[in-house]
Amino acid sequence: MLITERMVITEEILSSIALSLSEYEMIVSTIDRDPNPVELGMFGALWSEHCGYKHSKLLLSTLPSRSHRTLSKSGSENAGAIDIGDGLAIVFKVESHNHPSAVEPFQGAATGVGGIVRDILAMGARPIALLNSLRFGRPEDPKTRHLFKGVVGGISWYGNCIGVPDVGGEIIFDSSYNQNPLVNAMCVGLVETSKIATAAANSAGHLVLLAGAETGRDGIHGASGLASRSLEDNQELLPTVQVGNPFLEKVLIEACLESLDHGLVPAIQDLGAAGLTSAALESADRGNRGVTLDVSKVHRREPGMTAYEVMLSESQERMLLMVSEENISQLSNIFAKWGIPLVEIGYITEDAVAKVVDGDQLLVNLPLKVLTESPKYRLKGEMTQEQIDRQKLNLSNLTLPKCGPDQVLLQLLASPNIASKHSVYRQYDHQVQTNTVVGPGSDAALLRIKGTHKSIALTIDGNGRYCYLDPYRGGEIAIAEACRNLSCTGATPLALTDCLNFGNPEKPDVYYQLEWTIRGMARACRVLGVPVVSGNVSLYNEYQDQAIFPTPIIGGLGLLDDATKYVSASFPEEKLLVMLLGADGWSHQPYGLAGSEYLEICHNLVMGRPYIKLDLEKKVQELCREAITRGLVRSAHDCSEGGLATCLAECCISGISTRTSSTSNQNLESIGFRSSEGFASLPLRWDVPLFGEHQSRIVVSLNPGNKAALANLADEIGVPIMELGVTGGTRFNIGSAIDLPIDEIYEAWAGGLENAVLG
Repeated sequence: MLITERMVITEEILSSIALSLSEYEMIVSTIDRDPNPVELGMFGALWSEHCGYKHSKLLLSTLPSRSHRTLSKSGSENAGAIDIGDGLAIVFKVESHNHPSAVEPFQGAATGVGGIVRDILAMGARPIALLNSLRFGRPEDPKTRHLFKGVVGGISWYGNCIGVPDVGGEIIFDSSYNQNPLVNAMCVGLVETSKIATAAANSAGHLVLLAGAETGRDGIHGASGLASRSLEDNQELLPTVQVGNPFLEKVLIEACLESLDHGLVPAIQDLGAAGLTSAALESADRGNRGVTLDVSKVHRREPGMTAYEVMLSESQERMLLMVSEENISQLSNIFAKWGIPLVEIGYITEDAVAKVVDGDQLLVNLPLKVLTESPKYRLKGEMTQEQIDRQKLNLSNLTLPKCGPDQVLLQLLASPNIASKHSVYRQYDHQVQTNTVVGPGSDAALLRIKGTHKSIALTIDGNGRYCYLDPYRGGEIAIAEACRNLSCTGATPLALTDCLNFGNPEKPDVYYQLEWTIRGMARACRVLGVPVVSGNVSLYNEYQDQAIFPTPIIGGLGLLDDATKYVSASFPEEKLLVMLLGADGWSHQPYGLAGSEYLEICHNLVMGRPYIKLDLEKKVQELCREAITRGLVRSAHDCSEGGLATCLAECCISGISTRTSSTSNQNLESIGFRSSEGFASLPLRWDVPLFGEHQSRIVVSLNPGNKAALANLADEIGVPIMELGVTGGTRFNIGSAIDLPIDEIYEAWAGGLENAVLG
């Protein structure tokens, strides 16, 4: 007989599990009785925004998710799988761990890495790369510095311990992220196409095995109480943050991959958000089956745990395996060899019913889909007058900085949003597994695929300011820039993964941002021909009723069929010609300043309306890739934050890997730049062409003898190009506007992050 327990339902109880009163009444009406405490907790977890995508699933369904290379169905598995030929597939996904990182930055970030790695493992893939996208508040704020240090430390600790290289990422600082950092972790895996695993428990009678760490009280209400409501008092949320053990995860990866390789595991699922509840019920649901679990059999590290706590714990380093009884002995031997606990906790049933027992006590007996199919909301978003007003940028009211363009360039290069992230990247092991060709700091990382002639390009990127000013165009630009980063290596963009970080979607202005950002993303995906094959939504990113900038983070995967035909961002040598792909006269258009780093640094403004022509964007990327394939260009760099002058400066100095002191030139590998006569002729309004962030532009360098061939190719594809200057010397020169020693430019760029954040 089902154990029932009457509860007095209060707003406080419902709020703790992110359910509304109307949703509770919906539950009662559907099951024709009051849920008991265990059932209510499970409803709260599975109907949470984090698991149920209540306010986003209908919008996300508009994103293109298929191509001829797609081997997975978006949303039906743990990550997206893309065919790269040679019988191999790349599996990849990005997810957030924002709220846990705000509460406890080290463990929040570390377990974010651990969780996304297990998503890739659940596809049967070996993790081969990590990337991350981070957002923090103002760098001078002591709280920001605490969060920054903890998050970076947690990411490096976990990734380095499990032996997966961290090959790329981005770090942005803005006051909108004060108290509410964004920690988006991306993992990439490699698997034979014939060995891609599934989470769908298709076979009734298969046993449910729990492998990995003992279950504790950490992470309870992580999905419902933490990830599905706004942050207020961080201390009271500390028990909802998980604690990681990367050394256990390392051997768990090996045990699972060995078991999968032997064909012993028909279905596998990691335990992440909502723990055992989500893992077991969603696996059974994907296979159109039911499941019975016995919580008394779950191995635990804490005494006196209730069934409620066991079902909702988000303890890390755990995997669920659905297997036939005949394979139990062999599986047990494999996991024992790796020192991993493996216990039988239930079985898959023919009916579509979820049952939870505690020994001989029946605690849960519900139709599975009642739990797994949360309500879906389609709200009406509204643009506020403030949103309309901030698009109106009048340059006549914007005076030029008195310090002049050379000092502005130094300020921008020293901005922690643009400055070198070497102090962070050096904490990450990006060479482990020996596949990394191009590591952190370039537009995209490049990894060789051993046993083939191919390599893959990986990137992660996003710009919250653009979506704050115009969600639709910001969404377009987010997709375009991720693909542009890949194209700058010579790789063809194949697929994307996204993590959509927004405020409270129940507010009309935030829902407007979410809806129109996704619309913009969808259009850019269609024009550029890339699907979004996996992802995550992180909503309720607010603190004291202040939402973050709407921040779509895009992870990108590209493919190079010939691993030798690639370039990086930095100028490789002197006496090269420097050209701009995509120069069509936009450089003098004022919308280039919209949401720019220049406008923020020099005028303390986030205003304007960004703009992009997607048809031009597609052609510019095609031109860049083809020029690289034909060997016409030696380097390529996306022109983005800081504008064209900043991009050129980065090309001169970004190849510098080491320097022994702040004053010594030893190990300094810099290359100067001198502008051509045409580019040096700037208008009186110099800030727009120098520092405007106009889209669809790529700076390339080439041997002068290839100029005619590049011009012919550009004309054939229909892309305007412009000669900018030549590399060489010890100075950085753009006519009479900027003339600085390259050493001074490097100093500003190299020390900006440490000076701003580390003090």
